[in-house]
Amino acid sequence: MKRAIYTCLPEGRHKVLTMSFDDGQYFDKKLVEIFNRYGIKGTFHLNSGLMDERKVQLNEIKEVYKGHEVSCHTKYHPTIERCPLPQVVQQIIEDRRLLEKEVGYPVRGMSYPNGSYSRDIINLLPACGIEYSRVVGNTDDFAFPDNFLEWKSTCHYRHNLMENGKRFAELHKTQYLYMMYVWGHSYEFDTFNNWDLMEEFCEYIGGRDDIWYATNIEIVDYMNAAKNLKFTAEGDLVYNPNAIPVWISVDGALHKIEPGATVTL
Repeated sequence: MKRAIYTCLPEGRHKVLTMSFDDGQYFDKKLVEIFNRYGIKGTFHLNSGLMDERKVQLNEIKEVYKGHEVSCHTKYHPTIERCPLPQVVQQIIEDRRLLEKEVGYPVRGMSYPNGSYSRDIINLLPACGIEYSRVVGNTDDFAFPDNFLEWKSTCHYRHNLMENGKRFAELHKTQYLYMMYVWGHSYEFDTFNNWDLMEEFCEYIGGRDDIWYATNIEIVDYMNAAKNLKFTAEGDLVYNPNAIPVWISVDGALHKIEPGATVTL
């Protein structure tokens, strides 16, 4: 039987927005307030060994980033491509350990400090418990990455933010999946006096029925779960072995596949 079976995002959506901000300076508190006001989800990459007076303190992070994701950025923010690999492992594991002690869940993501990484570092990340990591740069595109351990954003928030946001909002071809990924540092809003830009963007892009607002790890988890669905050769049954529901479209009809369920299509 010839059928068109498509992976959908939660609730059958075809677009997802995620935000990614580094270094954990206290300006994150204001940024989280903006995100919360408009229903935007963010991932915040923190250095647990650099908690000076400019930073959100370790004992604050669980409350400050509630509803968002805390992620690894290495303990001391070295340029890791220049470091011996055992030191890179230590930087990642120690950062995870200290962050996890505060937030109460496994920290499974990362962004590369100073944008520095190598193929050897990418290859060791899974053994360190890291399932995705963001690189620097802008694609000005809305595609999903081929490798979540080399995840490049759509744009830095000072690079064509509103232009990309408007293009993203206007995407309507549901046969494709689209992701807009924005990154930056919250201290830049103070440095460049452009908090109004992020406020304008979040007000414009928030609250839309066709967009899923997700953290980085939520996207990784969902896409992995979608890949893990088990279909019969005929395409008339599907089994979901995952712990989360997955949505698919079959010949234009939307199906929610509950965890542990086998569904006739």
